Amino acid sequence: MAHRSAYRILVCSIAAALCLGLVGCSKEKQRLVVYTAAEADQLPAYEASFQKAHPEIDLVWVRDSTGVVTAKLLAEKKASQADVVFALAATSLIQLDDENMLAAYAPKGAAGRDPRFNDSRTPPHWNGEALWSTAICVNTVEIAKRHVPVPQTWDDLTKPIYRGMITMPDPGSSGTGLLTVSAWLQMWGEAKGWAYMDRLHQNIAQYVHSGSKPCKDAARGEIPIGIAFDFRAAKTKSEGAPIDIVIPKEGVGWDIESSAIIVGSKHRAAAEVFLDWSMSQEAMAIYAKSFAVIAVPKLAAPVLNLPSDLSSRLAKADLRWSARNRMRIITEWTRRYAAAKATAP
Repeated sequence: MAHRSAYRILVCSIAAALCLGLVGCSKEKQRLVVYTAAEADQLPAYEASFQKAHPEIDLVWVRDSTGVVTAKLLAEKKASQADVVFALAATSLIQLDDENMLAAYAPKGAAGRDPRFNDSRTPPHWNGEALWSTAICVNTVEIAKRHVPVPQTWDDLTKPIYRGMITMPDPGSSGTGLLTVSAWLQMWGEAKGWAYMDRLHQNIAQYVHSGSKPCKDAARGEIPIGIAFDFRAAKTKSEGAPIDIVIPKEGVGWDIESSAIIVGSKHRAAAEVFLDWSMSQEAMAIYAKSFAVIAVPKLAAPVLNLPSDLSSRLAKADLRWSARNRMRIITEWTRRYAAAKATAP
């Protein structure tokens, strides 16, 4: 679901830090620890919107790639440091919920939501904000140098003419990698899905930890083709990179950026305020600038460089199946491919 880069710890507000050291501060701000896999360049807009509405709460972000955040939360199960999880894959939240780590809460302002974005229970244990999916970034200059066509389908990527030209995210660390692999397995069945990946593996130059890095690398001309995610592809192209964005006709994998309150949060009232904001019209308007498919369809807006019919191009996928088979999928993928191609940060 950016460079979901190396672990970043506790990014605090400078103003809050100063306030804590001043005698004249009338009231100490509430500190809310938010674990997230959101893109680093998305966080400033989220924080500005929330702080405008709730200046009494300071957000402390802890962000990394989906797999790293999920593993950290699971490791901290008995003594969680997080109050809230924000913009993490629904498949990860389903896995956390199976471990009884999520608190039930129905945010205010959640009316008119696409049912795909809802935990089915009442009250829900997690709530989705926006949907992200797989895209292929193709550097048109590098492809032309090699005298090969722009691939249009998943099957095209297995052709020998693309040998050594492709990077993709590792599903063990990247939510985009996991949703991509999971979609192949669900679209074609496991036998055909793994057989497809065996063929694709012959053309892979490198597996990387981040869902955004393949597109960034393609944009810089470091690799001709990168399997990445739609937001990064659209943003990179809008910044002037010489890339084509391909949404394969067979269907693309997807997941939902979602939020939840961690059981045992020491700041439950502030956590509920944050989840209310995450479902607000103001927050949806921010999501709509990056995502073509958001939780409240009537608030969606066209996203430059993404197809207007993206929702109809999504592969049929069962997020619960992906969540409950996550470790099995990652283990098998790692056994087959990770040792053969060094994984880059």
